[in-house]
Amino acid sequence: MAELRTTSLCLLSFLLVLIMSSISAVTDDPQDKQVYVVYMGALPSRLDNTPMSNHISILQEVTGESSIEGRLVRSYKRSFNGFAARLTESERERVVEMEGVVSVFPNKNYKLQTTASWDFMGLKEGKNTKRNLAVESDTIIGVLDTGIWPESESFSDKGFGPPPKKWKGVCSGGKNFTCNNKLIGARDYTSEGTRDTDGHGTHTASTAAGNVVADTSFFGLGNGTARGGVPASRIAAYKVCDPTGCTSDYILSAFDDAIADGVDIISISLGVNSAPLYEHDTVAIGAFHAMAKGILTVHAAGNSGPEPASVVSVAPWILTVAASTTNRGFVTKVVLGNGKTFVGKSVNSFDLKGKKYPLVYGGESYNESLVKGKIVVCRKRVFSEVAVASVIRDNIDYSSLSAFPISALSQDDFESLVSYVNSTKSPQGTVLKTEAIYNPKAPKVISFSSRGPNTVAVDLLKPDVTAPGVEILAAYSPLASPSEDVRDTRHVKYSVQSGTSMSCPHVAGVAAYVKSFHPEWSPSMIQSAIMTTAWPMNASGTGVASTEFAYGAGHVDPVAALNPGLVYELDKADHIAFLCGLNYTSQTLKLISGEAVSCTGKNLPRNLNYPSMSAKLPGSNSSFTVTFNRTVTNLGSPNSTYKSKIVLNHGSKLSIKVSPSVLSMKSVNEKQSFVVTVSGSDLDPKLPSSANLVWSDGTHNVRSPIVVYTSH
Repeated sequence: MAELRTTSLCLLSFLLVLIMSSISAVTDDPQDKQVYVVYMGALPSRLDNTPMSNHISILQEVTGESSIEGRLVRSYKRSFNGFAARLTESERERVVEMEGVVSVFPNKNYKLQTTASWDFMGLKEGKNTKRNLAVESDTIIGVLDTGIWPESESFSDKGFGPPPKKWKGVCSGGKNFTCNNKLIGARDYTSEGTRDTDGHGTHTASTAAGNVVADTSFFGLGNGTARGGVPASRIAAYKVCDPTGCTSDYILSAFDDAIADGVDIISISLGVNSAPLYEHDTVAIGAFHAMAKGILTVHAAGNSGPEPASVVSVAPWILTVAASTTNRGFVTKVVLGNGKTFVGKSVNSFDLKGKKYPLVYGGESYNESLVKGKIVVCRKRVFSEVAVASVIRDNIDYSSLSAFPISALSQDDFESLVSYVNSTKSPQGTVLKTEAIYNPKAPKVISFSSRGPNTVAVDLLKPDVTAPGVEILAAYSPLASPSEDVRDTRHVKYSVQSGTSMSCPHVAGVAAYVKSFHPEWSPSMIQSAIMTTAWPMNASGTGVASTEFAYGAGHVDPVAALNPGLVYELDKADHIAFLCGLNYTSQTLKLISGEAVSCTGKNLPRNLNYPSMSAKLPGSNSSFTVTFNRTVTNLGSPNSTYKSKIVLNHGSKLSIKVSPSVLSMKSVNEKQSFVVTVSGSDLDPKLPSSANLVWSDGTHNVRSPIVVYTSH
C-alpha cells in the first residue's frame, strides 16, 4: 500500500522594523541552517514593492549578506505572501519579530496517503450516467502529488478542445514533458521535473479525472475499463513530493499557484503523522485561502487507523475522506496437496500454473538452503531469491502488492497450514495467481483508514465521508515499482493501490461532478451536498473505530449529491467565528487567514453551520444537555415542507428534539434556522452515542449525523 504517501483583499503592512544596533551579535554555526517557511499572510491591496523584493530585503537585513544566493528557497506571491529560506536559529528568531511576518515554521515533511469503484458508487459508464459535458470540460482539478505520467492513455487529449479560457497556468514540467488539452498544466517544486517516477500522483490524478480507457488491468487482474469520476474535465499536476517526502514549502507553493492558475477543485493525498494545530498546518492554511477564492480542497484522512484520534485532516473548510472497500476484492489462494484450500490476501501477478511445490516451515526466519525451490511458510513477510513463493501470517483486511509470489493468511488459517506442514510427510502445495472476488460486505471502512475523534477541534466530526480506497486499479508510472520494492523489476501502465490517497481523488472527482451541474455553488454547498446525501453506514464492530469516527456522514453517493434539497452554507466569516470559538487570538487567527481580524462575541465551535453535529462532553457519569444551532438553504422545490426525523444509532439512548420540527420553504435559496437539543446521561466512555437527523420533503432526505462522546 502506498503509505500516506487567496488572493485576500485586506491590506497587510510590509514595513520592516530595523534591528537595533545595540542587540549583541549571536554567532551561529554557518552550517547549522534549516529551511523555514515565513508566512506573511494576504497580499496587500497595493503593491508599492513586489513581494519578492520584500523577501530579499528581509533576508539581506537578517543575514547581513548582500547576496542571498543559497538562502531564498522560494517566494509565494500569487495568492498569498511569504517565502521559504535557509536560516539559522537566531536568524529565525529575528524574522519572527519583524513587522509583516505572520508566522515562521519549520519545513515539515508530509507523507503520501496511499475501475470498478465508480460503478460501485453508481456513476456508471457512458450514457448510463447523467453528465453536463460542456461544463465538465471547463472544470479543472488540481492534483498536488508526486507528479504525473503525461504519456498515459488516461491523460490523452483525443477529442478535447482547447483549455478553458479561465486557465492561467503554465506547463513547466521539465525536460521532455509535454502538456496537452487534457493535462493542461504542470508545475514542479522539487527540481526533478513534473514527470512521476513514483506512480502515486499518476494513480490519484487518473482516479479523479482520467479518460475512459478500455482493456486495462494489472497483469490481467481487474481487467476492464479504467476511468475517473469526470473523464471530460481537465487536470493540472503540481509536483510537491520527491523521494525524500513532500515538504511544507512545496505544498504552500503549489496552493499559491493552483489558486491563481484557476483550478476548481484541489485534491491532496498526503499528510503528517498526527493532526497539527491549524496555524501550523500547511494544508489547512493553503486550503483556507482556496476556500476564500471559491475552491474546495479534498484531503485524505490519513493511514494511521484503526487507532482513535489518528485523523490528520481536521479543518472544517476541507472535505476529509476516509477509505473503504468496494464490492470487488482480490484474493490469492493456497491449495494443498490434499485438496484443502486457504484463501489469503495479496495482489499476486506471478503464476505458478498450479504446479505443486514442496512446503517447508521457516518459523520466524529461514535458511536459504532449506527453502530453495520450495514454498516457504513463515510467520513474517520475507523475501527470498531462491524460494518459489511464501505464505505468511498477517491479519490484514486488504490485499497489497508484493515483489514475489505470496499469500497472507489469517491467524487461524496459518496455524492450520503449519500443522499440515509439520504433520505431513513431504507436504506439497501451490500458491495460485490472484483472482477477483465479489465482496458482499462492502462498503466497510478499512483498518488503516485514520479515525476520529478530532484532536484539534473536539466538537467537529472528522473524517467527513468515506469512499473507495482499497485495491483500486488506476494509471501508474512505468518507471515505478508497483510494489514499491527496489527488487521488483516489473513495469506497468496500470496498478492496484490502497490508501486514503486513493479514496481522496474519488471524492475530488465527485466534487467536480457536482460542480459541473452547479458551477455557481460555493465549496461549502458542494461539501454539504456530498455529506448529507451519503449512504448511511452501520458500525461494523464494537469499538470506537467502527463508528462515525471511521466514516463520518457515510459513503459518498455521487448521483444523489447533485440534488441535495437543502444545504448547510459556510463562508470565510463563519470559519473565522469558528476559530474564535476555539479561543484563537487575533494574532493566531492571522496565522491562518493572513489577515488582521478580531473576534466579536462568544461563538461555540459546535454551532458552526456544519453538515454534521458533534460535541465532546466533560464526563460520562452526569446527565447533560447540549444544543446545536443550524441554518439550511433551500435548493430544492420553491414550495416544499421538510419534516424532521431522528434515528438513533448503536443502541443509543439519547433524547433529541428539533425546534422547529417542520420547515416550510416558499422559495429557492430561502434560509431557515433550527435548534437541535440533545440530552442524556451515563455515556459509555468507550463508545460515542449517535443518531441521524433527517429532513425529508418526500423527495429529498437531508441527513446529518449527531455524535456526542466523552473522554476515554
